[in-house]
Amino acid sequence: MSGTTQVIDMAQENGQRTPVKGGNLLTGFGKLTGSEFRLMLRDPGIFFVGFIPILLVMIFGLLPSTSSPSEDFGGGRFIDFYLPPILTMIIAMMALNALTSVLATYRERGVLRRLAVTPVRPVTLMLAQGLVNMIMLSTVTAVVLLLAGLAFDVPLPRQVFGFVLAFVLCVSAMFALGLLIAALAPTGKAANGIGTVTFFPLAFLAGVWTPGPLMPDVVRRISDFSPLGAGSQAMQAAWSGAFPKPLHLVVLLGFTLLVGFIASRLFRWE
Repeated sequence: MSGTTQVIDMAQENGQRTPVKGGNLLTGFGKLTGSEFRLMLRDPGIFFVGFIPILLVMIFGLLPSTSSPSEDFGGGRFIDFYLPPILTMIIAMMALNALTSVLATYRERGVLRRLAVTPVRPVTLMLAQGLVNMIMLSTVTAVVLLLAGLAFDVPLPRQVFGFVLAFVLCVSAMFALGLLIAALAPTGKAANGIGTVTFFPLAFLAGVWTPGPLMPDVVRRISDFSPLGAGSQAMQAAWSGAFPKPLHLVVLLGFTLLVGFIASRLFRWE
């Protein structure tokens, strides 16, 4: 039985019980969340979301050139500066690939339309998707931080509140962008393709390919106004013990509100 079929069957089951609208946001939320979580674990793509950042930490932690102090990083190590870009990469992969393709595929196969005529409201499915993605993000982030700290002595963020705030705002901004792609893409494959194309420039601005201290000033300035670039720099500031710059927090909040509003207006259930 495919994952999509399970969700469709659940929609039909609820529809047979009560073939009218009228459920609240929590109707079926627990079952949907459990179902979505099991489907996520069965998705082969989720393996790469967890594997790639762990592999990068291992590579840059073991290479002498990236695990030794360098003048390019003010006497610090490359790996110490590379954790925030790695975390933004995890967020981007979840938001631009996992979330977008699932919701677009559900619309393409009629899952959202069937949910719309049952007591389970379609928005409940979006909440369940957001929750399981956040659980997966938090789990992978914790594993990456523990691995970097225990194996390579990378310190934890010194400004904990600032780091948590930057992380949550970066996730919300990227999820809003993922919902916008899911709203516009006609099929699951199209959503995955748009998400992949969007991923690379945003990851570049976040410092995944070229860490912030090595970027030209013009690129760093552009990075200030991108969701992943602002998120990466805000988390980097918290890592060094400073509170994130207001500019980066405002950019992330602005993306969340503006892109989230546009996505909500354009999102189609059918």
